[in-house]
Amino acid sequence: MRRFANYTETLSFLFGQLPMYQRVGASAYKKDLTNTLRLCEAIGNPHQKFKTIHIAGTNGKGTVSHIVAYGLQCQGYKVGLYTSPHYKDFRERIKIDGILADKKYITAFVNKHYDVIQEIQPSFFEITVAMAFAYFADHKVDVAVIEVGLGGRLDSTNVISPLMSVITNISFDHMDMLGDTLEKIAGEKAGIIKAGVPVLIGERQPSINKVFTSKAKDVKSPISYAQKLVKLHTISSNPTNRKIQIELPDASYTMQTTLLAPYHDANFITAFAALYQLQSSFNINFKKISRGFIDFANKIHYLGRWQIQSKSPLIIMDSAHNEAGIKFAMQSLKTLGFDKIHFVLGFVKDKDLSKALKLFPSKSKYYWAKADIPRGLDAAILKDIALENGLKGEAYSTVNAAYKMAKSKATKNEVIYVGGSIFVVAEVL
Repeated sequence: MRRFANYTETLSFLFGQLPMYQRVGASAYKKDLTNTLRLCEAIGNPHQKFKTIHIAGTNGKGTVSHIVAYGLQCQGYKVGLYTSPHYKDFRERIKIDGILADKKYITAFVNKHYDVIQEIQPSFFEITVAMAFAYFADHKVDVAVIEVGLGGRLDSTNVISPLMSVITNISFDHMDMLGDTLEKIAGEKAGIIKAGVPVLIGERQPSINKVFTSKAKDVKSPISYAQKLVKLHTISSNPTNRKIQIELPDASYTMQTTLLAPYHDANFITAFAALYQLQSSFNINFKKISRGFIDFANKIHYLGRWQIQSKSPLIIMDSAHNEAGIKFAMQSLKTLGFDKIHFVLGFVKDKDLSKALKLFPSKSKYYWAKADIPRGLDAAILKDIALENGLKGEAYSTVNAAYKMAKSKATKNEVIYVGGSIFVVAEVL
């Protein structure tokens, strides 16, 4: 039965009727896979019809997912990519060879399975995951790279049986749901390690490595470490691109990239280590990857991670939103050598701001804003909290108002950094 006449109506249903973690927070997080399993079974278990690679971690999992998908795409494979959240367009979550999912397909999927959705009452994320699986199966992808949404063990994506599991790193984030120690958070991420399936660890962290080695041993999963397989060297760099050398165990490759932030080095290392090990399942020519990587962002539709919007003044859009991510971003800003930085920032209500705000430089200019989502922290409250942490600035009614003011104040030789939340970045992209 046709219930939604077009894509706009379908999105209104998805956003309005189903809880969405990114918008409302922990109330949308379901701590079991029952709904996802029921929904997938009802639509024919599409996730069992194509090969997958599963990628989890606190930071960098989105970038690693994009690089791995791009690397496979360069070989001529038809590659699905599921990531979350989206910035501007819901279809960013579901892509094949960098092309956003078809609007008509999304409407047809919801119409076709409306009764099942009403019966099971899945969350926004659960239905989106099932939709992605169906899209990839119906379009007969050769392989799909699946990014974990939150955690790992109980994430809706964890119904797949991948060729490889990848865990980028572990730091504090979503502690109300994943645990209040790094060991507990690592335990949740380790939940994607499957029996006999190789697992790649992006950044070896001595304090928690035993969590992964223990789980891998229990399920007889071969474990390896990206930093032992791949080395990276920056050859040259400027504000818009840099030249890097990727050193694999058997060869080295030089490439140009627009992924400028030093924190991307770990992402490159993890992604190329994954691609190196995937040679047992796919034909991979690394020359093909390195040759066209300068156009990576356009070819794979990659947004919002240290994205340069303007050169004069230098405007950086960045999605770092937790303590570890912000620390890396601030270190990256220091390498640019600019004396004055204008920060357009907003955060969500459920973040521990005291630790995050201490990472920002006290002598910069701040423009506080609230992202247009229910989870967004009121800009006036944010201003007061920031002042307690030694950061001075003004509160603005909208992200765009804050951004407009920053652009009016910054000179051509200064930097504007927009971040704090993916949703702040989304509003000005």
